[in-house]
Amino acid sequence: MKPGRVKAVWIVLLGCLVISMAAGQDLPVGASPLPLSPSAVGGPLTAQFLPAYKGQPVHLQQAGANDAVTLGAMQLKFAAASGGVVRLTLKEAQQQAAAASGPLVRLGELQVEAAKQHRLGVQAQYFPNLSTSFMDLHYNKHPGDVLSAGPLGTVSVNIINKDSNTLNLLAVQPITPIFSIYQLAKIARADENIARAKAGMPVAETASRVEKTFFELLVAQRELTSTKAHAKTIQAKWLRASNSGVTSISTEQETDMITAEKAVLGPASKVKELTASLNEMLGLPEETKLELVAPDPLVENISLREATEKATANPEVIEAEQTAVKAHAGLTLTKLQYVPTVGVLGGYAFQNAINLVLPRSFSYIGVSASWTIFDFGKREHGVRESKANAEAADLAVQLTKAKVASAVKSSYLELDRSRQFYQLAKRMVAATQFVEAGYKPDDPEAVSARARMEADVFRAELEYRQAYARVKALIGEQ
Repeated sequence: MKPGRVKAVWIVLLGCLVISMAAGQDLPVGASPLPLSPSAVGGPLTAQFLPAYKGQPVHLQQAGANDAVTLGAMQLKFAAASGGVVRLTLKEAQQQAAAASGPLVRLGELQVEAAKQHRLGVQAQYFPNLSTSFMDLHYNKHPGDVLSAGPLGTVSVNIINKDSNTLNLLAVQPITPIFSIYQLAKIARADENIARAKAGMPVAETASRVEKTFFELLVAQRELTSTKAHAKTIQAKWLRASNSGVTSISTEQETDMITAEKAVLGPASKVKELTASLNEMLGLPEETKLELVAPDPLVENISLREATEKATANPEVIEAEQTAVKAHAGLTLTKLQYVPTVGVLGGYAFQNAINLVLPRSFSYIGVSASWTIFDFGKREHGVRESKANAEAADLAVQLTKAKVASAVKSSYLELDRSRQFYQLAKRMVAATQFVEAGYKPDDPEAVSARARMEADVFRAELEYRQAYARVKALIGEQ
């Protein structure tokens, strides 16, 4: 072989080696996405892969409703530990990420539980308050003479014993405080409603992050496939040049080769980064290889009017409304300070402290009332303050509803726009020559073009799904 041809062959082999090393995080080894069939156009763009690990890639199997997530997590960790390729769907990834983000979910549950227990504690004040007390006293001196007999002087009467003990059982039923307790219960229930409205937000946010990373990785994989296929075209050009008897390599060809190598490095690095990020969300080792299954197309038929009507379930609106409820309850509580505090009490006592005046054991019942006559205007100023807070809370409800309605309208228009772009991307796939019977799946240029189209479809679908997720979050659907 001539020295020029030997040199060209060595350069081609070196270029192939560099591209292969740069594509270390490409689709699983041996994986090759099958071409789209005409019947699949307009339907789900499912990416099918050849077996990549000991015959078959590991796939999560759905078990019963209660143990599906647990079983999926075990299979994921087993596949990652054995160095296998994990075949993953979007739903499975979201379920596994939700299980991995257990502390956030538990935090929301604890906040709801704390608010619930606080409300139940306030409502318990409706019922009588039962208490008991025991007293055991010893005086170091005799209580003394307490009975006077006129001219005869004083008579020592043992009314109060030097050593005495008393056991008292007391029950108090509030009467007028019940009105205050009712307002306190309204405040506690409002806090519970706010906690419930916010409890599902961490789960929805986690699912949205997983969906975004999932589709970004699908796009990055297709872009890497496209650049690798284009690099093969450049390699083929070099091989043809080396076999044509040309002994030197032109600057243009060398520039093309370097450019192709650089084009592969970017998508390869992005695939590696997104894979590590998704593995972190799923609780898997960073180096775990993932084979992603493209999800079915999103189907939604919500209208702008329906979305606007459902905006009342938005967590911000709920919080504003419940804050107004709390403000009005606080105003009523302040006004109730003008009402006397009245309660009914009754009890039973067993004692030996005052034997001559009181029997050893007895029961009693009575009414207790108290009222503040004058407090230098404290109650009046408190009522004015609570009234201002209540008016501000009502105004905040109106402003929040207007803001959410505007956000719903803007998000819905974005959803409609992204829906049209997604449908257009699918129609463009249907209109290309790559779905015809004469399509050559082994042609590097055809593979590169098809991968770019799939990346565009996945990118448009991601925007579509994210826009729909924002609309659902605004109308309170988790």
